[in-house]
Amino acid sequence: MTPPFCNVALPVPLRTTFTYAAPESLQGTVQPGSRVLVPFRKKSMVGVVVELAEAAPPETKIREITSVLDFVPALTPKLIELAHWIAAYYLAPVGEVFHAMLPPVTELKSQRQILLTNAGRDAAASLSGGELSHGLTYAEAAFLAKLKERKGTMPGPAAKLGVEASALQRLQRLGLIEIRETVQGRSRRTQRVIAWKDSPAAATEPTPGKSEENLNAETQSSQRNRREERIRELLETERGPLPLAQLMKLAQVTRAVIERMLREGLLESWEEPIDPAEDPFDAMFTPPAHELNAEQESALKAIRARFELGEFGVQLLHGVTGSGKTEVYLRAVQETLARGETALVLVPEIALTLWIGRQCRSWFGARFEGVAVLHSSLSDVERAREWWRVRNGEARVAVGTRSAVFAPLENIGLIIVDEEQENSYKQEETPRYHGRDVAIVRAKMEGALALLGSATPSMETYHHAREGKYELLTLASRVADRSLASVEIVDLRQDFQQTHKTSPISAALHAGIQECLVNGTQALVLINRRGYSWSVLCRSCGASVQCVNCSISMTHHKQRNRLECHYCGSIQAIPKVCPKCQSKYVYFFGEGSEHLEERLRKEFPGARIARLDRDTARTKRQYQETLGAFAGGALDILVGTQMLAKGHDFQRVTLVGVVSADSSLSLPDFRAAERTFQLLTQVAGRAGRGELKGRVLIQTFYPEHYAIQDAVKQDFSAFFERELHFRRMMAYPPFTSLANVIVRDTSLEKTIRWSRQLSEYFSPHDDKGVRILGPATAPLARLKKEHRFQFLLKSPKRSVLTKLLSGAIAYCESKEIPDTAVLVDMDPLRLL
Repeated sequence: MTPPFCNVALPVPLRTTFTYAAPESLQGTVQPGSRVLVPFRKKSMVGVVVELAEAAPPETKIREITSVLDFVPALTPKLIELAHWIAAYYLAPVGEVFHAMLPPVTELKSQRQILLTNAGRDAAASLSGGELSHGLTYAEAAFLAKLKERKGTMPGPAAKLGVEASALQRLQRLGLIEIRETVQGRSRRTQRVIAWKDSPAAATEPTPGKSEENLNAETQSSQRNRREERIRELLETERGPLPLAQLMKLAQVTRAVIERMLREGLLESWEEPIDPAEDPFDAMFTPPAHELNAEQESALKAIRARFELGEFGVQLLHGVTGSGKTEVYLRAVQETLARGETALVLVPEIALTLWIGRQCRSWFGARFEGVAVLHSSLSDVERAREWWRVRNGEARVAVGTRSAVFAPLENIGLIIVDEEQENSYKQEETPRYHGRDVAIVRAKMEGALALLGSATPSMETYHHAREGKYELLTLASRVADRSLASVEIVDLRQDFQQTHKTSPISAALHAGIQECLVNGTQALVLINRRGYSWSVLCRSCGASVQCVNCSISMTHHKQRNRLECHYCGSIQAIPKVCPKCQSKYVYFFGEGSEHLEERLRKEFPGARIARLDRDTARTKRQYQETLGAFAGGALDILVGTQMLAKGHDFQRVTLVGVVSADSSLSLPDFRAAERTFQLLTQVAGRAGRGELKGRVLIQTFYPEHYAIQDAVKQDFSAFFERELHFRRMMAYPPFTSLANVIVRDTSLEKTIRWSRQLSEYFSPHDDKGVRILGPATAPLARLKKEHRFQFLLKSPKRSVLTKLLSGAIAYCESKEIPDTAVLVDMDPLRLL
């Protein structure tokens, strides 16, 4: 009999679960992992059943569950185990961890489908012979027979099917039926996607004579071959599978030509949903080569060997930009599916999810429907639909961003984390988990392989590989033996001495862009600041215009004619006089991407120029259209922020210019050099990816810095050794575990008082296995109206750090310091 009580995790900032009673009518449907609607204080909330309980805590008023939302538990037992690990490791409220894992609760109805298995058919057949197998009751056997009459499938809730919910669960446990939940919503708009089919084209027979008819036939055949060749170039070499409308536009052919090639077997097609977050103008697809070089073969052989062991392991695929890591990923996924297991692929940006999905469909065939895409830009209905496709086993490959690490796949054999060093894998709100680390822990729980990939691995990951904790696989050269782009430093100090100008475009960069325009190639120009000017200063008193909510300068956006804060989003009018001294000498200082675009248009009036940053690409469609125009040759110069630095494969880019390459080096963050090296190396990899050689110009005021020097040489090993020495001397990761504790409140007085109280708890533990720095004013002393003080904790043993922080949280509760006032960030990536 099902226990009458259950412990439910609710999305509240409390580090406990709550006990509820399951009414007799619901006891058969309440299972661990199911979402339930429960009363909490004066409102209703959706929670997750963590475990069933035989008894309730003594002297506690127990309320009843209102309803069960899922007949099939949304979370698998492994995901429940993973949630508890995240809550313990990152010291996060368990209810908020479960909330981050769950699919959206949509207002649309979900439909339950009951399917008869082969074993169920046999059991139903036994009823006609008067025998009952599997210990079934007559009512259960009659239900199976009824299900068989309806061709093995039946929708609807248990009550309408004439059977108790407990009986359905029993039949499911016996393997006689399968229960699926599907989200019902509006029918999805689809688009037809065309791909080149790997099949020998019909050879054109030579004509024996030179009659007028033969000449006309040859002319028509030549035109036809040119059109087919252009389509093949687009689909195989330049862009990969494309929506029908886009292919017709780029190839300049009619629908009839495409339809003919489909009939002849030269092309294949499939229907693909158009989601709000997706866009048919996808320029980010790089078709697989299908032929591995020796290094790729060696890496895949090592992956196969790990599969054969059938146990948990972590491999780091360290390959230079353009070395064909994606090809290895696809082969590994193919091997996983062939073994009857499922695969999870994590990417750092939403824009890459559709690209990977198309890679899978192109690789595994147009009829392969087993790919689900999960990310935050999908509508709630689409996210719920994709989630349940995975949960029901309809999708065997899940592709997504950070939150896709919680995809409810079962029997996982492979988890891939592409560009594992990216900051976007770290959640910056509760629960503050790192997607890469959670992926590794999930792989361990599943007994699967975790495959991490990067051209510039994080210090921690590469250190683990060097120490033997992870297996290191290396791709040291680009595919097709293409050379890496040549990288040159432009010393802005010398440039100023020669030109006496303060332009963001140096003489060398100007000449390089001019050469691209003459040769008909393309240039990328990166500046990692958006806006027009990043500070507004008074020349009389030196005051800067600060955000009213944050201790940060406002950024000038010229096209919008206003000042904006990039942290809290507040807006101010551009001052005509200094707010402090009323001087009219207001000066706009520093260049952003908007300023750089304007300058390039002035210096190259005939060039086709576009800008790509968060201001110009507010939607996915705008983002993809700009990239599509650049990939299609409709633009000569593309200006942008760091979103240009990774994942893109533009065949005609021969020049990459990096403006203000050293801007991040001045940040008060021990990872500043690592981020600078990674950014410069990644952006350098955008040049020379096709047949044309590439060139990279890095503009800097600090050419001597080792991060810039090693990025110029594209020498990761040299940078790693230098940075590792610094980390060892300063006791930073990977040699210590780190935690950042922020005390915050809108009241400065309360923030100071609570910081002192927390300091009283920490002080006796300082230098006893833990080094405690602080309290001190945080680098961002005020953020979103809240004052902020900071503690930084270091320990060579993570367990010591976790124990101390757990005690600190309990101490704050005893002192009645609000849970929301103390922010604990384990393994922080930013210390601002």
